Amino acid sequence: MNKIAFLEGKYENRFGGKCRIYRAPGRVNLIGEHTDYNGGFVLPAAVDFSCWVAGGPRNDGRLGIFSENTGELAEADLGDKRLERSGTWSDYPVGTVWTLREAGYALPGANLYIHGEVPLGSGLSSSAAIEVATGYALLDAAGEKIDLRKLALACQRGENDFVGARVGIMDQFVACHAQAGSALLLDCRSLEYEYVPLPATVSLVICNSMVKHELAAGEYNARRAECEEGVRLLSERIPGIQSLRNVEIGALDKYKRALPETIYRRCRHVITENDRVLQVVEALRAGDLTRVGELMFASHESLRRDYEVSCAELDCLVELARSEPGVVGARMTGGGFGGCTVNLVKCESAEQFRERVSAGYAAKFGIVPEVYLSGTANGVERVS
Repeated sequence: MNKIAFLEGKYENRFGGKCRIYRAPGRVNLIGEHTDYNGGFVLPAAVDFSCWVAGGPRNDGRLGIFSENTGELAEADLGDKRLERSGTWSDYPVGTVWTLREAGYALPGANLYIHGEVPLGSGLSSSAAIEVATGYALLDAAGEKIDLRKLALACQRGENDFVGARVGIMDQFVACHAQAGSALLLDCRSLEYEYVPLPATVSLVICNSMVKHELAAGEYNARRAECEEGVRLLSERIPGIQSLRNVEIGALDKYKRALPETIYRRCRHVITENDRVLQVVEALRAGDLTRVGELMFASHESLRRDYEVSCAELDCLVELARSEPGVVGARMTGGGFGGCTVNLVKCESAEQFRERVSAGYAAKFGIVPEVYLSGTANGVERVS
């Protein structure tokens, strides 16, 4: 049975009636971590794991959302101006509904059956996938002409202001705009973007540490606040700056003494990471995979030392990858504190890499990691 028939059957069994099927992908970020909310550059690609939504109408002005992954049904009154957080998975789709309604869209009552393939808590952005798929489905049901840029911004706002996770625009943007076969170079300040083809000779291999993280809590928001404090302190000496995107490494070092040591290191990561993104794009276009790998490993080291968002499990996965034949580069990807590493591996070595890294990680931590060999995917779409 294909995916469409499978979801149509699941929807009919749960809600009755006909439905349309939508999907939005998860993503892996090749490089450019914690730069998006600082107005910087990122280089993500959509993976071939998606959040699927089967959506059909209901006539009582309410929204019913069933998650196959949790086995739970959430409901919301679309006429209720006091939509509130529940502290559960449903905050992500309901937050999208909240922002779209705030933007003036008249959303119809609907039932949604959600089937998520993106591993939860892995750093592959299951949250943006469910937000974008939900938003697209509801706008399509309302007969709206969908502006993908506006949809991405609405989904980001929902996660910021409703869920309470101060994420940047990268995840929602790539879930909307991704193109199979390419990474997406995004300027998070202007939202200008371009596609960067990935070589057919390498595979994306994603290693899930099986350590869960929760971006809505604590450390992620703390890092963003530390960057904002760095901008505040630097703006007293560099007039006109509005984000770390406006600061060059020479200027940061010049005013190092004006910053607490921790704030300086946070800023140093963001500024040098922006430069690494642009260097990776140049190297990919030149076919210089050796340089791509050097920059990926340097990114992980910066995230480990300066930004302090790695952990022992992620560091182990990167070190195991470093010694494997056929590996171009490896680094943690996502918010950190667990989740995944992204590895560029020559195609002929990918299966051996999966087996050897899995064995090495299990020997050290007693945990069998999930290792995914993933293709790249297009952004959100209606598939039936």
